[in-house]
Amino acid sequence: MVKKFRVGIDSYSLKPLELGPFELLDWAMINEAEGVQFSELPSQADDKTFLRELSQYAAQNGLYLEWGGGEHIPFDMATGKTKDVAAVNLKAAEQAAIMGLRTVRSCSGGLMRWKKDSPPTETFLKAMAKSLRLQRHMLEDHGVCLAIETHFEFTTFELLRLFEMCEAAPGGTLGICLDTMNLLTMLEEPVAGTRRVLPWIVTTHIKDGAILLTREGLLSFTAEAGKGLIDFRQIFEELSVLEHEVNLSIEDHGGDFLIPIFDPGFRAKFPDLTVEELCSLLEIAADARELVDQGALAILDRARWPGICERRVKRDLKAIQRILEAE
Repeated sequence: MVKKFRVGIDSYSLKPLELGPFELLDWAMINEAEGVQFSELPSQADDKTFLRELSQYAAQNGLYLEWGGGEHIPFDMATGKTKDVAAVNLKAAEQAAIMGLRTVRSCSGGLMRWKKDSPPTETFLKAMAKSLRLQRHMLEDHGVCLAIETHFEFTTFELLRLFEMCEAAPGGTLGICLDTMNLLTMLEEPVAGTRRVLPWIVTTHIKDGAILLTREGLLSFTAEAGKGLIDFRQIFEELSVLEHEVNLSIEDHGGDFLIPIFDPGFRAKFPDLTVEELCSLLEIAADARELVDQGALAILDRARWPGICERRVKRDLKAIQRILEAE
């Protein structure tokens, strides 16, 4: 039995519309979304009066708010130089606390595995653990959990090792923002990945997608909600067992991403990948190929997203709501 979830949107999905923060909340209300996750912070985020007014407006209209702006890798991912992410997270935590919010989404945007000269993953994990341990009291003082997104940086296996290195526990200052489709790009079957980090999940990016097998490797891509191959019904059942509240924030966009699994060097960077899970991914790829050949599924070029984003996000909302209502 799937419990009641609130279904909203992530601000990134409608970025091409250039809506202001209050306009985005209005868009949510008009289209029967129940909240907004601001994964990218508004330009007014340093204004305390703005933060209070935004929070009040959301509360008055029965909308949830979720906040972003956090980072967890203590390096500039473009230059490799050390970065003071503690200062970044302090600012985001202060903003969240002013609004009475308990989570801050964290994403550092690294593509380490795709760069041949990148340091080993273990190097990043050790540096992150050292940095995040020192931030624990700050996050506790602000009553905030840093929700690390399952992005193109670390697998769920590695994030669990990170939490262990930080001596963290679920319900504390570290958690997960579950991006359902990004798991595919990190060679994880989405339901299995969800189960691995389940107690840690505090926020979500609900995004459909699929993968295709090509001569260059696996190609992951987004899909309209309900048309891809993410098993949302099973994922929502898994999330239903959590005692704390988790909102379903839809994130959507165009584009595809190559995963060069035929490259032994690249494949070696995923030591936790089992034959069983790889077979599950290949099964998804086979199903996706059939849908693509039938014309029921297609890769959407990122350049086309601005022209269709509003219509597609509206359909995404309806699709996720129908899945929940069918349970």
